Amino acid sequence: MKKIMMVAMALIVASSACFADVEEAKEIRKERKEIAKMTRSELNEKVSNTTKKEAKRLAKEGWVVSPGTLPLDRQLERCYQMQYEFDADMFPKYIMAEAQSIGQNYDAAKTSALSLAITNLAGQIQTEVTALVENTVANKQLEAEQAASIVETVQSSKNLISQSIGRTIPVMECYREIKSNKNKEVLVRIAYNAEMAKSITRQAVKEELEKKGQGLHEQLDKVLGFDK
Repeated sequence: MKKIMMVAMALIVASSACFADVEEAKEIRKERKEIAKMTRSELNEKVSNTTKKEAKRLAKEGWVVSPGTLPLDRQLERCYQMQYEFDADMFPKYIMAEAQSIGQNYDAAKTSALSLAITNLAGQIQTEVTALVENTVANKQLEAEQAASIVETVQSSKNLISQSIGRTIPVMECYREIKSNKNKEVLVRIAYNAEMAKSITRQAVKEELEKKGQGLHEQLDKVLGFDK
């Protein structure tokens, strides 16, 4: 009886997590639709305002850039320009992630931050694919049960997705010194091509979806646009 209860609780937790991801996906999509309605000048103004606000916050917190690299505001401007690019399905053309880490020297902190950023990138890819799947359900292109199975498989494949991520695009890099011990804290933001992200997700979950049957792998291909 105790074992049954534990299994039941595990299913409830898993279902709650998937529901939270779907709700997050809906909010993300809603925001992107608003951005997509903007004119080029409005979008440029949004990028400029967001960049100024973020640059001011980071500078206040003590973040600086290494000599020879682009100024922080220029790096941030590029970051937000890429972040606001979407395709017709509101899927980002570049998936972004960030991370920060502390090390005894700059290189060690940067290496650690990049590793963590890739892990975070895998999580972002999961969220984006979940958004696509949820949209096909909303448009009645996919049954809810099939969508739930696909989302569950994608959510359980984060490590495989992370391991499959290839070359990322460095978008922003800055650091600050920890006054108490002179250690360096490095903050990085990276981007990943959307088509590459879809491809590695497809490969990461292919075997598991084929085991579940119901043509789930073919359904995911439709969601990701590989059936065209």
